[in-house]
Amino acid sequence: MQFIDLKYQHQTIQTQINTAILGVHQHGQYILGPEVFDLEGKLASYADTEFCVSCSSGTDALLMSLMAAEIGPGDAVFTSPFTFIATAEVIKLVGATPIFVDIQEDTFNIDPNLLKQSVKDCLSMGKLQPKAVIPVDLFGLPAEYESIEQIGNEFNLFILADAAQSFGGSIKGNRTGSFGHLAATPFFPAKPLGCYGDGGAIFTNNEHFVEKLISIRVHGQGNTKYDNIRIGINGRMDTIQAAILLEKLEIFPDEMVKRNHIACQYRKLLSSHFVCQIIPDGYESAWAQFSILATDAKERSLCREQLKSFGIPTAVYYSKPLHLQDAFKNEGYKEGDFSVSESISNRIFSLPMHPYLSVEDINQICKILKSCKEKL
Repeated sequence: MQFIDLKYQHQTIQTQINTAILGVHQHGQYILGPEVFDLEGKLASYADTEFCVSCSSGTDALLMSLMAAEIGPGDAVFTSPFTFIATAEVIKLVGATPIFVDIQEDTFNIDPNLLKQSVKDCLSMGKLQPKAVIPVDLFGLPAEYESIEQIGNEFNLFILADAAQSFGGSIKGNRTGSFGHLAATPFFPAKPLGCYGDGGAIFTNNEHFVEKLISIRVHGQGNTKYDNIRIGINGRMDTIQAAILLEKLEIFPDEMVKRNHIACQYRKLLSSHFVCQIIPDGYESAWAQFSILATDAKERSLCREQLKSFGIPTAVYYSKPLHLQDAFKNEGYKEGDFSVSESISNRIFSLPMHPYLSVEDINQICKILKSCKEKL
């Protein structure tokens, strides 16, 4: 059994993928070829935003966004400690200071009430200027953007949505990509919409940001190739990846339906034995991962070992919160600072999740897990 079955997906669209790649070879525009701009238009249409700027990775999408917003030294950027390092890594790369805010126990996303208090505390201390917040849509579930945007308006915060796992999700019919001033997403192969290498995109309705992002994407380029008006990066998406994504985007809506059906089956079979991520009314997750909570670390280990004995893979996202990582040791955080993130890190594990997971596979996984739980 595969944790994410990319091979099966490829087999279903192999002819289309091969034709698309051949088309790139035939015209030879390997960097910023026509497929890149075609993809940007179709992604913007899917997310219902005016603009989409493609780039080389999800990390670069976050970095370029902070650069476009001119976030830098002396600025405080608020985010979750329960996420992949890229979210906070880019804050440090632009010279700003990450301020971690704990998550909700049921959604695993940043807690808006704690966010507001953290901004107030930052203002009271007077050492840093609250400048931005990066909500993370964990495992595919959008953060509480209505509350977060209210806080952003109150304190004049730039909102950068980290939609790394949530492209395809929505709130009350509004798709991820449309929340915040900018929204960043990657196309890493394992994501719900992934390419065969690396890639990313930034979504916005603000034309001013688009002009800056396009410049930053190519070394801060101005009107000509050797006119550099700002510091930028080499952040372009290559054309072959865009061609692949165009074909995958065609089957993406159907895959979202399948992911949701699989998640519903998991929840139906496991919710009586394990804590599952809560999906609030009006929210739709992209289900990049299906994650559950064991009672403690020991139970998690036993469940994972039992599944492994049947050839069923699992994963842990994330085993150590960012505030306890050595990379952020100079920020002054310690164990106990974010109790919810720390508790969930010790208990959480993810099950196989992809659109081609069979009913038989789901039933087997759930049967093993329930049997393991009942024996403890």
